Amino acid sequence: MIAPAVLAFATIAAAQTRSLRVDDMFALKDVGDPRLSPDGAWVAYTVGGMDAKADESDTDVYLVPFSGRDPIRVTTSKKPESSPRFSPDGRTLAFLSGRDGKKAQVWILDRRGGEAVKLTDLKGGVSSFTWSPDSRRLAIVAPDPDPDAPEEADDRPPAEKKPPRPIVIRRLQFKRDGQGYLRELRNHIHVFDVQGKTSLQVSSGAYDDAAPAWSPDSQWIAFSSNRSPDPDASRNSDIYVVAAGGGEPPRPVAADPRSAATPVFSPDGRTIAFVSGGDPQDMWYGTNHLAVVPAAGGDATALTASLDRDVSRPRFSPDGRWIYFLLEEGGNSHLARIPAAGGPVERVVAGERDIEAFDLGPKGEIVVLEGQLDRPAEVSAVDSGGRLRRLTHVNDEFLRGIRLGRVERFKAKGADGTIIDGFLTYPPDAPPGHKLPAVLRIHGGPVSQFSTRFSFEWQILAANGYAVIAGNPRGSSGYGLAFSRAIWADWGNKDFDDVMAAVDHVVQMGVADPERLGVGGWSYGGILTDNVITRTGRFKAAISGASEANYLSNYGTDHYQYEWETELGLPWRNVERWVRMSPWFRVDKITTPTLLMGGSEDMNVPLLNSEQLYQALRRLGVPSELVIYPGQTHGIRRPSYVKDRYERYVAWYDKYLKAGAGAAASAVVPTP
Repeated sequence: MIAPAVLAFATIAAAQTRSLRVDDMFALKDVGDPRLSPDGAWVAYTVGGMDAKADESDTDVYLVPFSGRDPIRVTTSKKPESSPRFSPDGRTLAFLSGRDGKKAQVWILDRRGGEAVKLTDLKGGVSSFTWSPDSRRLAIVAPDPDPDAPEEADDRPPAEKKPPRPIVIRRLQFKRDGQGYLRELRNHIHVFDVQGKTSLQVSSGAYDDAAPAWSPDSQWIAFSSNRSPDPDASRNSDIYVVAAGGGEPPRPVAADPRSAATPVFSPDGRTIAFVSGGDPQDMWYGTNHLAVVPAAGGDATALTASLDRDVSRPRFSPDGRWIYFLLEEGGNSHLARIPAAGGPVERVVAGERDIEAFDLGPKGEIVVLEGQLDRPAEVSAVDSGGRLRRLTHVNDEFLRGIRLGRVERFKAKGADGTIIDGFLTYPPDAPPGHKLPAVLRIHGGPVSQFSTRFSFEWQILAANGYAVIAGNPRGSSGYGLAFSRAIWADWGNKDFDDVMAAVDHVVQMGVADPERLGVGGWSYGGILTDNVITRTGRFKAAISGASEANYLSNYGTDHYQYEWETELGLPWRNVERWVRMSPWFRVDKITTPTLLMGGSEDMNVPLLNSEQLYQALRRLGVPSELVIYPGQTHGIRRPSYVKDRYERYVAWYDKYLKAGAGAAASAVVPTP
């Protein structure tokens, strides 16, 4: 029997906490990009959040001792700071910022004290940078300056300003979400002298160059680039090396039909490790590998070819014996390593967690950015046994006052016997034994995965009384090539069966009320939602965000021309295949009330998709609304719009899934 005093304590504790609210998105912070100092004593990291009053987001740089203790805030401007990087000599900390009102530049802070000062002033701004081992130079990725761009500070009356010049396009890949229409402006590698404040461009041409990495002697820079005759017609990036002093063209060291990215030199400078893509014919469904190649050039060796899981962010250990990397598998992301000479893969930090980033110190120190289902990502130190010691506690105090919904894993069996991983989030105050209104949420991608990271979306829906069902259907990453490629040119078929199996499983558990089911997702989550509601009437409410139904209308209007052609072929030559896969041609079967949403400037999945589906639903008499977020691209970034989107999620599901909630839900839907 439970003692009365224990019951009383539990009652008091419950009274001191509350359920999550939409406005809590402004209290939760995003921790990111941990970096160890050269002596292993400090960790730099970023903390970002949204400001409701300013309707903007901000990110600042912090430091915390590796041994523990209180953090120190390093930057305080109202503009975002990112990419903190210690100089190898430990004297300065550099970061990116546009705090002077212009494009992002490199700023440096003397660790002995004083204010940060701007180091670079490149006209196109700085996309990324990395220190040379001798601390004298930076390798910078910078976009070509746009000669037609207007001055950023032009306060003249509109009548006195020159109109924008016509956009002339000659490229096959002519648009990109977040970048707009593409011209012959490319990203190139520059070497910046820190003392002399001079910049030397060491790569050029009609190519985009990325991910520079220095050789240990500071004489060479490895980078990835697609330098095929028409880079827009393939995804065949390769690894190149160029002299840091310029004067000679880059030379390829790993030329292969597979894509190659994120190179890193071994400590002795003899080897370059990189991420090698899958078979080009598998496109984004292919599983990538960790590979090594001699720095002088030669045949590459895939070290993780038998792993059949995606890897990322390779780093050599200081002694060169190991290569560490992130490993995506089965709804988790782990820190793993493999001998540099080849051998079995070891999981350094595993378990039910999602590791987003890591860094290595000079004496074996390891830090990770690690989150779990009940906690947003924080920075932790890793000991020799793989145990974690928390270094940051950014969200702890806030979460102590919140009752979160319990999230549990489950496995469901698909129609053909395929086993599907799922996550079920319970409302924090749900009475046991009661069937609940339930919402199926579908992830984007399609090659992505729901993981054990904290999900505000799951929690806010649970806080409003919903059981939240999230599955990893075929097409998802983290389960191998065959699992991912199972939906090749066949969207909305096997993955439909799989997400429905997840729903059926939770219904059979007695948790989900089969008469009060909702569905929704963003991007591919919206696309599969469109397929779901054309194939079943089981759902009483749907939310389709940034989705598409008529795939023919996407060709030439989104930025996926290469991917469409690879998977489905040219639409005028393969009409039947395009039509068969498009849920648009089953739209008259939809009976589910549907909320459609998207950004007005989305070039990933253009708004015309949602507009067409909205028009069709209105013609068919299906209850529907279309919400457009002005100026937003594929990801909704403006804080007030992010809040609005969550509020509309709850209101739409409440309207159709909760008895008697229709009139109240209509009243609380916010007006932009």
